[in-house]
Amino acid sequence: MGIAENLRVVRERVAAACRRAGRSPDEVTIVGVSKTFPASLVVEACRAGLSDIGENRAQEAVVKIPQVAALGAKPRWHLVGHLQTNKVKTALGLFDIIHSVDSLRLAEFISLQADKAALPGVEPVAVLLEVNAGGEASKFGFAPQEAERALEQIARLPGLVVQGLMTVAPPAEDPEEVRPVFRELRRLRDALGLRHLSMGMTDDFEVAVEEGATMVRIGRAIFGPRAPVWEWARPEGE
Repeated sequence: MGIAENLRVVRERVAAACRRAGRSPDEVTIVGVSKTFPASLVVEACRAGLSDIGENRAQEAVVKIPQVAALGAKPRWHLVGHLQTNKVKTALGLFDIIHSVDSLRLAEFISLQADKAALPGVEPVAVLLEVNAGGEASKFGFAPQEAERALEQIARLPGLVVQGLMTVAPPAEDPEEVRPVFRELRRLRDALGLRHLSMGMTDDFEVAVEEGATMVRIGRAIFGPRAPVWEWARPEGE
């Protein structure tokens, strides 16, 4: 199937999950994750009606986003992967929202760069706090018990606004195995009084929607198998 048909199927699956949970599909934003895919496929997805695109790496996005714009598409760009502090300045010039604020130090760097670039009337940087809800040693993010304190500290920083929480669930053969992870993040979001829950990917997004996700990050189900490299995107000499 092509991208337009893939997107139609994903939307139907989101809508079915919403019905099971007594929710409206309008409550869920589908973020198409275009990591390693060329600008031409991003534009194809946008022309099929996808309005939100996610990238994992600022260094890939810095090449791809201008290419997408040159082809006439202007989606809302989400940074969904780990952000290094030395890439913060670059990311702030590219993305509309950052899902992966996983430490106070990173939040402070974002605040500092946002404050330097601040102009009258410019909105603060929208961010989500990444929570390691599955407790995996290999994953970034705040432990659930750290999230309240982290929010208190980060919410005081100028130049950014915390809109919600994000998590990456542990890999599982059966999506039902990660339902408790999504449920824990929803409980935490509600306790903190935040709006958004970024959770769920190709293998588990329906369970995430049933548990309250407001953003799902979908790559393979929209764009197909992941390209192994992104040599097409590298500037000459990089």
